[in-house]
Amino acid sequence: MRPTHLVTPGEVRALPGGVPAGDGVAVIIATSGSTGTPKGVELTASALTASATASLARLGASPGERWLCCLPPSHVSGLQVLVRATLGGSEPLVHERFDPEAVAASGAGHVSLVPTQLRRMLDAGADLSGFRTILLGGAAAPPGLVEAARRAGARVVGTYGMSETCGGCVYDGVPLDGVRADVGPDGRIRVAGPVLFSGYRLRPDLTAAALDGGRFVTSDLGTFQEGRLRVLGRVDDVINTGGRKVLAGTVAGLLAGHPGVREAVVVGRPHPQWGQEVVAVVVAADPAAPPPLAELRSLVKTRLPGYAAPRALAVVDRLPLLPNGKHDLVAIRDEISGFVGTSDPS
Repeated sequence: MRPTHLVTPGEVRALPGGVPAGDGVAVIIATSGSTGTPKGVELTASALTASATASLARLGASPGERWLCCLPPSHVSGLQVLVRATLGGSEPLVHERFDPEAVAASGAGHVSLVPTQLRRMLDAGADLSGFRTILLGGAAAPPGLVEAARRAGARVVGTYGMSETCGGCVYDGVPLDGVRADVGPDGRIRVAGPVLFSGYRLRPDLTAAALDGGRFVTSDLGTFQEGRLRVLGRVDDVINTGGRKVLAGTVAGLLAGHPGVREAVVVGRPHPQWGQEVVAVVVAADPAAPPPLAELRSLVKTRLPGYAAPRALAVVDRLPLLPNGKHDLVAIRDEISGFVGTSDPS
């Protein structure tokens, strides 16, 4: 990103060849890089403030209530916790390492978590009722996770957004005040409003390609159901198998509903006959008794066409994550590229 200075404990060092940030840019946040090379997202103070103000209003957060940051502040989800706390007139609580018991005992009124963190808190039997709000984002929540958290006393609000929108800009399917969301003719979710980024650092070409008439064209596919936005999956997660397109996120959501599956990701793998084959990568609820591929295929076929059912199954101990809690799809694809697991030739 060609920074002008490097700041380390006790030292600020100028870097040769650095390029200053553009006018009005408060922070430059790297995208997650879950599917490729990260980009530098330029965010203004006004955009960050608009996002945090709308968030506080939607949640009904009272002045002085504490916010807990247990996500990296170098990512927009963690950064926005700090901004909300500042605007709310409180000093944020910061946990450098995620620990379910420490989070539950923090005394904070509000916290942002990713699904993996929420699952860990439930598994640890942590008390979730002390939080006025648990903002849940960063990835799609597996079926049953939110319901389980609510049964444990949690007030969970699902969020949708990305670095380019200053983080979550749609709460429980409804855009924040001032934010406009729609779905374009190509099925992509588009977002407009004061929360948008000002551009990609040093990449005006990418900036121009991402904007259409003042709207940010996301890489996510979506639809509106009863006035609420539903995210179907990412464009680059579409698997083309035998000329038919499969939404990996939709299949993964169905697999996560199997009682023998703790976590699931679905990816495409090159295949000499079909172009790509659908591969289920799962963490078993019971490592000694992983779910058979036939059961997973049958489950998917109850809701989707047969070609969407996974033809191969890789059971792993864990799914690699990025620092912001998203699944590292690049690492997962690399991991299963040469994997010879359970397969169905039919």
